[in-house]
Amino acid sequence: MTARQLLDLLVDPGSFTSWDEPIAAEPADPDYRDALARARARTGLDEAVLTGRALLDGRPLALIACEFGFLGGSIGVATAERITRAVERATAERLPLLALPVSGGTRMQEGSAAFLCMVRVTAAVHAHRAAGLPYLSYLRNPTMGGVFASWGTLGHLVLAEPGARLGFLGPRVYEELRGEPLPPTVQRAETLAANGRLDAIVPPEGLRAFLSRALTVLTARPPEASSLPPTVSRVDIAAPDAGDAWDSVLRSRRPDRLSALELLHQTAELFLPLDGDSALVRALALIGGRPVMVVAQQRPDPGRPELSFTAADLRAVRQQAELAEELGMPLLTVVDTVGAELSVAAELDGVALEIAHCLTTLVGLRTPVLAVLLGQGSGGGALALLPADRVIAAQHAWLAPLPPEGASAIVHRDGEHAPQLARAQGITATALAATGLVDEVVPETDDPADLRARLATAVTRALAELAQLPTPERLDARRDRNRRLGGPPFAG
Repeated sequence: MTARQLLDLLVDPGSFTSWDEPIAAEPADPDYRDALARARARTGLDEAVLTGRALLDGRPLALIACEFGFLGGSIGVATAERITRAVERATAERLPLLALPVSGGTRMQEGSAAFLCMVRVTAAVHAHRAAGLPYLSYLRNPTMGGVFASWGTLGHLVLAEPGARLGFLGPRVYEELRGEPLPPTVQRAETLAANGRLDAIVPPEGLRAFLSRALTVLTARPPEASSLPPTVSRVDIAAPDAGDAWDSVLRSRRPDRLSALELLHQTAELFLPLDGDSALVRALALIGGRPVMVVAQQRPDPGRPELSFTAADLRAVRQQAELAEELGMPLLTVVDTVGAELSVAAELDGVALEIAHCLTTLVGLRTPVLAVLLGQGSGGGALALLPADRVIAAQHAWLAPLPPEGASAIVHRDGEHAPQLARAQGITATALAATGLVDEVVPETDDPADLRARLATAVTRALAELAQLPTPERLDARRDRNRRLGGPPFAG
């Protein structure tokens, strides 16, 4: 698919306006001049990129589309200058920006001068993002080298074409430099997605619909402030007593327990999950008309033990939190986990370090943070998602340093005392309210749909309340809250 064909597939008919200015300078090398002339004749373009403005379902956006038929979509100085000007113009006009790269990388005929332009384009993209403007990229087949290692993968959302070859060194170069062939699956979009390097794999025919939903969230204007009272310190323990702590633990582990995905689908007017077959759900959502960044732990599935909460999941939480702050969106976290992965690989991957970094990221985040303690809250993997301006808990949710069985193994050298440990450790939602973590306990009945509706109402209301608070006031309240967490020593 050529650049023009892809634009025709994506944008509203007749809405594209080119920003490209003619290329005046010509290279001194006659062979390179001839190659450019052949590329221009073959493609009808004067360079390997088209830039401009268009509408997508009526929403204005800026576009950068590479043309692989023009010298393999390679990026020379003139190409980079065109891209940079387009990014700068998108920033000046406060437009969301969509990049559609397909490229072999830096143009070898221009050597280091073209190579250095990676920095030029990256600086422009950084300024666009720093202005709080959405930047999305769709990696086509192939996207390699300097494009992949700079502006191609810097999107707030990084999408890819199915089966696309994506990577730093091309297979021919790899084999020449390393003396062995590159395994064929290493540089495939599906492999990168499985390792958390992409946000979604989208076929070209589905790209317009996906982008329309994403832009609906990313460009949404939050509703006007409501009459809800501007407070984040209210403790609403209207729920009946949580009852027996061990009973809550058992309830949280039931197969029919409300899951994060079920809650989010009920709560959001628009819910756009991103790719990932892990213990973490990442998504964009509209909740109460507000754009929200979501990170949610999937309810543990005994049939999928490999879905433990990993260091990579924690890194993804941090990345989404930082994107939320950059875009001025609140962050919603949902906690339901048996804990972080326990393995040699997890230790070597730095799972404990990632918990620490996740805690400090959420503590320092300037955008509003709302956490929902939905079910199991075991260990640092749960705690990492709980630093927030407000925490809502389901009545039978719980939080503990270890699963009760693990705590029993430490204290009693067996797992048989788990019920007693659960009752002694103050792990229930009501007990957590007394220690300063939980602000609202949502009552539960035996009907999962009832809990789903109650939590949806609580989440929507809390986001609206947090949105009303001036940032300095909210951050002061958060600091005071964090200082008091856990309560005074040996308080009953």
